[in-house]
Amino acid sequence: MKKVFSIMLTAILMVAFSTAVSAQDNNNAQQHKRQRMSREQMAEMQAKHISRQLGLDDATSQKFIETFSAYQKEVWALRPQGKHQKKAEMTDAEVEKAIKDQFEHSQKILSLRQDYYKKYSKFLTPKQIQRVYELEKQAMNRLSKRGKGNAAGRPQAGKNGRPQAGKPNGPGKGKHDGKFQRQSKPQNAKD
Repeated sequence: MKKVFSIMLTAILMVAFSTAVSAQDNNNAQQHKRQRMSREQMAEMQAKHISRQLGLDDATSQKFIETFSAYQKEVWALRPQGKHQKKAEMTDAEVEKAIKDQFEHSQKILSLRQDYYKKYSKFLTPKQIQRVYELEKQAMNRLSKRGKGNAAGRPQAGKNGRPQAGKPNGPGKGKHDGKFQRQSKPQNAKD
């Protein structure tokens, strides 16, 4: 009887363990898919988000998503493809060329934005277009902040594998110099 009980317990534990591992693998696969989104998918997702924020109807939303995605593809095509050299290692002539190249790149981006302003104007109001620019800038800021951590947007892990807390490193290193003021109780609180 003990042998049967032991075998059943072992079988149950194996099933439970394999189910947990399978669920974890599925979660990892889903997270991997979210992290491995293509540029086109990201542009479409951002366009849908902006469309929802603007409260566009279905037809206008579809036009916007197509136009915004096309705009993003053209912006990506304009990205500089050369190596980035350390400025300290560059000659004056190389620095001057890099500055002029940046001016040229900025001019191309400006021209592209003007072209797409005309395209947006066919189905969006000027206020809506301004809101598109604001939401696009917010998204870029979020992505740049996310890049400062790791790929998942979390702060870098410390020695113990946990995210580092923003704690001071000893007395006198933080906002309160290691001394904290006592919190007063709310007036309606009873002792």
